[in-house]
Amino acid sequence: MSGAETVQVVLGSWDELAERAAPIRFRVFVDEQGVPMEMELDEFDPLSCHALALLGEHVVGTGRLLPDGHIGRMAVDAEWRGQGVGAALLGALIDEAGRRHVSVLALSAQTHALGFYTRFGFVPVGSEYEEAGLPHQAMERRLVAD
Repeated sequence: MSGAETVQVVLGSWDELAERAAPIRFRVFVDEQGVPMEMELDEFDPLSCHALALLGEHVVGTGRLLPDGHIGRMAVDAEWRGQGVGAALLGALIDEAGRRHVSVLALSAQTHALGFYTRFGFVPVGSEYEEAGLPHQAMERRLVAD
């Protein structure tokens, strides 16, 4: 990212953000990683708080926070990885969880991303497992009450 480009994260409902969030999820999970299309959109989307990472009006990442404190569907377009987009998304979702008084955040990390989540205070829980044909690790982070 150049100095002139700043990632903005907007939060909203699935009704508000689906049209812009779904395409990036399909690009990353279905097209790039081979997740079956029927698994990508689910019954939790309408219940979740969604985040979009924007550079101007261009969507470069997305993620969601479920009502039970699970963070998921973190996806960043390939050309923007390693440039702070995922950090901006995760930070916004953690902040939102705090506003919602979530005490424990949980996520299912693809194992290649363990270091990323560890930097945000998430710790592995249990053993590695397979989800949608990809190796994953459950992780949790306790939030400190204000």
